[in-house]
Amino acid sequence: MTRSALPVSLPPDPNTRAPGWTLPKGACDTHAHVFGPPDIFPYYEKRRYTPPAAPVEHYRNMQKITGLSRAVFVCPTAHGYDNRVILDAVANMGDAARGVANINESFDDKSLQALAEGGIRGARFHLMKDRPGSVEHLSAHLPALQKRDWVLVLHVDPPDFIEHEKFIRKLPTVTIIDHMARVRGKDGVGQPAFRLLLDLLKDDRFWVKLCSFDKISAVPQARVPGSLPFMDMVPFAQAVIAAAPDRVIWGTDWPHGNTFTPGRTPNEGDLLDLLAVIAPDQATRQRILVDNPARLFGFTPV
Repeated sequence: MTRSALPVSLPPDPNTRAPGWTLPKGACDTHAHVFGPPDIFPYYEKRRYTPPAAPVEHYRNMQKITGLSRAVFVCPTAHGYDNRVILDAVANMGDAARGVANINESFDDKSLQALAEGGIRGARFHLMKDRPGSVEHLSAHLPALQKRDWVLVLHVDPPDFIEHEKFIRKLPTVTIIDHMARVRGKDGVGQPAFRLLLDLLKDDRFWVKLCSFDKISAVPQARVPGSLPFMDMVPFAQAVIAAAPDRVIWGTDWPHGNTFTPGRTPNEGDLLDLLAVIAPDQATRQRILVDNPARLFGFTPV
């Protein structure tokens, strides 16, 4: 049986639409996942959720519709520390893709080098009470990241962000604060975690990723034709762009697998149109989608 004939589910939103504007050449989605298919890439036994299969072929179909052309695949927790699924996705797309791995103490220098040769350019760590990760675990792996000049992707919730502020401020490597530290739209731009994020962005080591608004917005999906979801997140995104326009990147979180509900998952066309609301200026969108990720992940300049 060929890969294309494998019985996998439809994409979470099978009606992906094109955005209302033309994306620049080299536009990069810096936060995408691929799931399975599990008969080829099994799910992690200790996973928190079981997503529908979402192979790289489905992702590339979404790219063709939206105009995205580059991607950074982040190994999902549903695959644990088995990074083969994103190595396969990167190999499928060649120089148009990079990867962010999950690593633990089982990875020696040789296996880390193999990841680097496969297009991995960073590793993701959690400082969240509901998933594996700790200051000690992260600290133990910092030398490996520094040796390879890898990016640290830090996934935190607001309470953990505040709790670990001193540790985070001392991180010695380039660090992406994932999903804007998951600050909640309902708590406003004055909330302590968001003020901390803006303060960290004064330091060139720290970057921020605009992503996963569906998980942190207080505004439900828009169902009125012509309207957009997650509009309460616009002031947050605009504030981080104002603070560090050269260190902001954007991601889809495709295929939104750990909150999958048919008819409720974001449409990538909506997410890109929301980015145009956040950043009406074409030059700013060029930075966020092309220039910044190219510099950070080593893509060939357009």
